[in-house]
Amino acid sequence: MPATADSEIRFAINLGNAVLAKTLPDGAPGGITVEIAQKIATALGSVARFVTYPAAGKVVDDAQSDRWDIAFLAVDPKREEVLRFTQPYITIQGTLLVKANSAWQSVAQMDRPEIAINVGKGAAYDLHLTRQLQHASLNRLASSQEAIDAFLRGEGDMAAGIRQPLERAAREHAGYRVLPDNFGAINQAICVPRQHQTRYEQIAQLLTQWQQDGSIQHIIDRHLADA
Repeated sequence: MPATADSEIRFAINLGNAVLAKTLPDGAPGGITVEIAQKIATALGSVARFVTYPAAGKVVDDAQSDRWDIAFLAVDPKREEVLRFTQPYITIQGTLLVKANSAWQSVAQMDRPEIAINVGKGAAYDLHLTRQLQHASLNRLASSQEAIDAFLRGEGDMAAGIRQPLERAAREHAGYRVLPDNFGAINQAICVPRQHQTRYEQIAQLLTQWQQDGSIQHIIDRHLADA
């Protein structure tokens, strides 16, 4: 039986995480989370409708506003107050973009009073660093990409973010490099508003099945190979 408008599932897609989602040339969203969303919709006999966001913080803000049904976000204790997360489907690395001629060699050097670190406001690594840092200050920008762009324009002492986008920025702009170590491993999971227990159980069961048969890892590996 074909899906109808009543069986749409609204998926929140965070375009601020370039490892997991992106805008295709035709303007539609694409990437790992979009393909997983389509797989979920098919399994539930529904059609996927995408609600795109430039950053993760607004996705969380909209969790109680009935603007989406399922989202893909990094697991964080603060977010668990309003969201119910599945087990992680991928773990990504949080690290730092610095100037090539700087003295920085490790993320262990970042927590100093004179240091301003660019971050995407509300991103998982912003929440993580807010809890961990005692001396350095966080310069919060509208999105993860804005944090990188601001640093390339000379704002801040370094930019925190997910390793792959930072490495891409260093390749494309002479005079920058990414530190070899990480300040955190960021678990990415599928989530629903906390009150939607039945939908959560459906998604967690599907994810477990797909992790066991290797189909989720196949999606991830294929997209990362093309990155």
